[in-house]
Amino acid sequence: MPPPLLPRLPTSPLKARFLPRILLEFFSSSAKPEWNSNHKLIITHPVLSIMESCNSMAELKQIQAHMTRTGLLAHRFPASRVLAFCVLSDYGDLNHARLVFAQIPDPNTYIWNTMIRGYTKAQLPRSSLFLFCQMIRAHVVMDSRTLVFVLKACEQFSEVFLGEEIHCMIFKLGFDSDLLVQNGLTHFYVKNGLLESARKVFDELCQRDVVSWTTMIDGYSQKGLPDEALRLFYRMLLMSIQPNEVTMITVLSAISQLGHLRLGKLVHEYIRKSDLNVTINLMNALVDMYGKCDCVDSAREVFDSMGIKDVFSWTSMVNAYAKCGDLQLARKFFDSMPERNAVSWSSMIAAYAQSNHAKEALDLFHEMIAMRVKPIDATLVSVLSACAQSGCLDLGRWIYDHFINGKIIKLRMNLANAFIDMYAKCGDIKAAARLFNEMPERDIVSWNAMIMAYAVHGYGKEALILFEHLKSKGMVPDDITFVGVLSACSHAGLVVEGQRHFKDMKSIFGLEPKSVHYACQIDLLGKVGLLEDAYELARSTPMEPDEAGWGALLNACRMHGNVELGKYAGDKLLGLDPGDSGIYVLLSSMYATRNKWDDVKKVRRMMRDRGVKKTPGCSSIEVDGKFHEFFVADISHVRSKDIYLTLDNIYLQLRIEGYVPKS
Repeated sequence: MPPPLLPRLPTSPLKARFLPRILLEFFSSSAKPEWNSNHKLIITHPVLSIMESCNSMAELKQIQAHMTRTGLLAHRFPASRVLAFCVLSDYGDLNHARLVFAQIPDPNTYIWNTMIRGYTKAQLPRSSLFLFCQMIRAHVVMDSRTLVFVLKACEQFSEVFLGEEIHCMIFKLGFDSDLLVQNGLTHFYVKNGLLESARKVFDELCQRDVVSWTTMIDGYSQKGLPDEALRLFYRMLLMSIQPNEVTMITVLSAISQLGHLRLGKLVHEYIRKSDLNVTINLMNALVDMYGKCDCVDSAREVFDSMGIKDVFSWTSMVNAYAKCGDLQLARKFFDSMPERNAVSWSSMIAAYAQSNHAKEALDLFHEMIAMRVKPIDATLVSVLSACAQSGCLDLGRWIYDHFINGKIIKLRMNLANAFIDMYAKCGDIKAAARLFNEMPERDIVSWNAMIMAYAVHGYGKEALILFEHLKSKGMVPDDITFVGVLSACSHAGLVVEGQRHFKDMKSIFGLEPKSVHYACQIDLLGKVGLLEDAYELARSTPMEPDEAGWGALLNACRMHGNVELGKYAGDKLLGLDPGDSGIYVLLSSMYATRNKWDDVKKVRRMMRDRGVKKTPGCSSIEVDGKFHEFFVADISHVRSKDIYLTLDNIYLQLRIEGYVPKS
């Protein structure tokens, strides 16, 4: 609805004296808007008091027209209040603010600051800096707020040097001891991830308030350094600085990363006993902390105690149930949500994808699209993971064409990595390589994904070439990198290279090999027939080999017919997981290749006695975006008769051409 019109303004001088009273009565029921952040400002002028309750540009322009006609707008303070509404109110108009600013003959520091702040709020940092330069050229005396607003503008640039230049200016102008400015500097460096620079500014502060400590604690928490964040919080308490609710939210975030439940409960008790303003955001942080610490009962207790819940409260509970593996309750909470946003949908999709429920994840994604909810990066990362699990290459390609080529979502690094992984696992190695080569910047995850892609597709030499390229770029490989490198050597049968890279892990890069790396080496040695060497490596590992290690040895024994060593590996495997039907199948196959039929019968009898059933073979295919699964002797598909009839025709044509199937 359009805003209500003001009463007709009186034109005679006598009636004009009564105008403020009329307007005051008209706006008496209006709530105080949130655009006026200066709560200490006391305004006694009736017309200006009315403007403080203004909540639309239509109302503001009518009041401004009256102020112009009566000459009130010619004064600096009334003009500054009109300007403040235009740039700070959610109902404001920055273009109108420019016109007002241009008409002020001699704007003071507050007015310049207001315009700079307005440009920053409107995500126009270049305009903020341009106005700041004009302010300098006009020799206007700046104050601490000027520099804080300019630093806020600098945070919106990817280049750090702009903020560093403002830092130099701060020293030259003598603001290096101003707490407000130094807090702004700390926040700037934290926002850009430069924790060393932020800590240097923080340590040089002559005095620190709760904002100083909270900014630095939040920086460590956001950067994935929860231990350092909590150490700083402990120092803050020792300094008798009273934390506020924002401090506690950052502390709870750090505890969530550590999964330290006992510490989380201590902090919760501290919040209960303190005089903190317990906001909905703080309560949400508590729910999130308990969920990430695998204490879903406490998360539910906090959730149930909340008088007001928002979408993040519900989403935190969805995440809590998903993390503890209760997908049914997570979905029940998701379906019960009074409102959902993209984060809510992403959380439930991620829960399915991370639990290998690819079909449910993709079904929910299709439902999300049907509801016209725009996905975010995290949504697509989870959906692409589900595509990789189920082999839905067509859907993965559609996502790229629709969201990336369609300019709906920007292809950031984490999303590009997910696409590479999806393409590789769905068999399109060329698309994975093309996307990798087109990436303007890459992290170690990008390199790992591409190395692993080459490795699993049998391109061992290409994987090793890429590994050398990685090192030449100054990147430091991690343990995941070496899984790809050693897998590549195993697939390509490169024994010498594999042994060299395995030694380099610890001697050059300081990485202690894990069970997965030993499994790769056992697989490498076993595949080329060096079974005794593979066995000795399995026996000499610092940790007991897992299913992958003994499984690699058993498979190698099956390939090369070493029944005695294979039986030993099989016994080790059955001791680790006696319910895995694949172990019995491998053992049976090994015995069958050596015509040891009595042993084959023993394995089958063992399966019957233990109640182990062979997992039926499964194949899948995607047609027009729909996923179809088929098991051995499966007739559940709606078109099973047509499918089997087509297969019979294919077999008939093969026999006509002379094909004889192996027995």
